Amino acid sequence: MDVPVFAAGNYRYIKAVFQYSGGVAAEPGYEIERARFAKPLPLADAYAAVEAHLNAIGRPAAAFAACELRTPAPFTDQGFIDFNKVYVKTLARWGIYQDGEVPVNPVARTNVCPLYDKPKEPVMYAFSYTVASPRGSSARRSFVLAGGGEAADKGAGKTYAERIVRLGDTSPEGMREKVSFVIAEMERRLKLLGFSWGDAVTTQAYTVQNIGHLVGELLASRGAANGGLVWYYARPPVIGLEYEMDVRGAARELVL
Repeated sequence: MDVPVFAAGNYRYIKAVFQYSGGVAAEPGYEIERARFAKPLPLADAYAAVEAHLNAIGRPAAAFAACELRTPAPFTDQGFIDFNKVYVKTLARWGIYQDGEVPVNPVARTNVCPLYDKPKEPVMYAFSYTVASPRGSSARRSFVLAGGGEAADKGAGKTYAERIVRLGDTSPEGMREKVSFVIAEMERRLKLLGFSWGDAVTTQAYTVQNIGHLVGELLASRGAANGGLVWYYARPPVIGLEYEMDVRGAARELVL
């Protein structure tokens, strides 16, 4: 698969769907930083805060490479489409998202729904962006993978219900198959960007189902949890999905 470069943002990305890419990696001479809001912000406020932060450090809006969203509850298929059409408008204004017969969106994204302390509206939890590396070519390579759930690509069916692995099955074996599917997708994305589990700084799981029996067998055994596993008690963004993951290897992380 082709991994194009978004030159204006100084990162390369995995082509995926119109609302997000499969992951991003900084181009040579650049690094990815991640900033988490101490308190998640409603999207309009978050976009303004992102612009202010990037401007303060001398980076263009196009440096915006990934974001982490929280929404009140899982969407229906159509609700997710409608939400995403609004979401990409700001990316278009920043010169990142390009509409057309085949839309182009290099920005990676994770969007999940906390079971407790639910936001009243969609909020941004964190975002990642590129900066020039002070270490030049000796910098540790950095990346962010988008969140992925247990749904096959659209070639396997039109709706999420048609594409979800073991739909409705949250038994121990059902979850094993779901988690295995998502891990395989994360490994595919890592390989496309030129990384492996050994490059991961943090690995995140998002589910309200019990995955305790799978952490050692499926994650730690393959080196996917060398930096620990962060488990967010949250649902994936679409009704029917039960497990989501993302992986990142940012150069630095800060709290705003």
